[in-house]
Amino acid sequence: MLNLTRRRSRQVKIGNVFIGGDAPIMVQSMTNTDTEDIAATVKQVAELSRAGSEAVRITVNTLAAARAVPEIRKQLDAMGMTVPLIGDFHFNGHKLLTEVPDCARALGKLRINPGNVGQGSKRDDQFGAMIEAAIKFDKPVRIGVNWGSLDPELIARMMDENALLAEPLEADAVMREALIVSALESAAKAEQLGLAGDKICLSCKVSSVQDLIAVYRDLASRCDYPLHLGLTEAGMGSKGIVASTAALSVLLQEGIGDTIRISLTPEPNGDRTKEVIVAQEILQTMGLRAFTPMVAACPGCGRTTSTYFQELADSIQSYLRKQMPIWKTKFPGVEDMHVAVMGCVVNGPGESKLANIGISLPGSGERPVAPVYIDGEKAVTLKGDKIAEEFQMLVDEYVAKTYAPGAERKSVSRKKEIPIKVLA
Repeated sequence: MLNLTRRRSRQVKIGNVFIGGDAPIMVQSMTNTDTEDIAATVKQVAELSRAGSEAVRITVNTLAAARAVPEIRKQLDAMGMTVPLIGDFHFNGHKLLTEVPDCARALGKLRINPGNVGQGSKRDDQFGAMIEAAIKFDKPVRIGVNWGSLDPELIARMMDENALLAEPLEADAVMREALIVSALESAAKAEQLGLAGDKICLSCKVSSVQDLIAVYRDLASRCDYPLHLGLTEAGMGSKGIVASTAALSVLLQEGIGDTIRISLTPEPNGDRTKEVIVAQEILQTMGLRAFTPMVAACPGCGRTTSTYFQELADSIQSYLRKQMPIWKTKFPGVEDMHVAVMGCVVNGPGESKLANIGISLPGSGERPVAPVYIDGEKAVTLKGDKIAEEFQMLVDEYVAKTYAPGAERKSVSRKKEIPIKVLA
């Protein structure tokens, strides 16, 4: 059994959940609705929360958006949606939080980008006004530095200082250091203004995988604030998923990261909840958390010319995720269940035995029967036109029997959640 050591960080409370310390790595997401559209924003926040987002960020960019936030919170509460809202502020956050104090009251956390707070002599006052709002309403703050919106005065100063060195660094290295300096200096300023250290988390987002890894390794070694991970613009489709997985998996394996967001560009009219599912699947496939039963399915080959196993795997996986809002309240531990849907005799029986429940469908030229294995033992053989429906019924029966409170569970050789030690 693997044991991962997680970087020690302070623990920060956001609404009714925690990040950092020994809290589980949190999954976050962000709406792409106009926050002034209360109905649309409530709908999307609810969808993201149902999908498993444990905090949802919303844009607060106008007075109308700021005034909408309390009503959004009210409607979510009426729906039983307690997911914390994070207010995303740029350029005018100091005005909005001052003029609409109920906005700050309704939010679980404030996100401040120090590169977009203000320029010149106004910067400190405007940053201070936002920190004062956080202190007044007892709200945590994410100081989120972004490669695309670094404080121009800071980067100019650091570039000038670098140019005077006997061996100047490459420009990219100076940019990475500027990200970290911006985050740490802003956090120190917030604490000087009176914001408690356990009210601060940091992020330094870029869109390059290797730069992100380098920045967070360095940042993690220089502070104990909780860290929010994510590529700032991961991209669309498989590119965004692959890039996010490549970057975050390296850092998470090294114990770096307390909360994550996958910034996928949705396809036109695409489902925003996909970013939540990808974040969950990164954490679950790494063994760091469990959210929904996992389905193992073979990729197919010349032995599996039928698409039946693909269709069954897809329908079972969709069914399991759809059932989870109900199952997680009735059947604790069901999120650890493993299901196998295999397509031929080569690996089918063996993989099915390793799952909690698995089915080995017939490949080309094999007898038209499908043995089902439960907790490593052959339980029944299905055949005929209703294999899919009968297997789903067996999954339902297994869940009800195995994960009901007080039920005795058999163990199979599948590894469960990896124990994570938090550095003392």
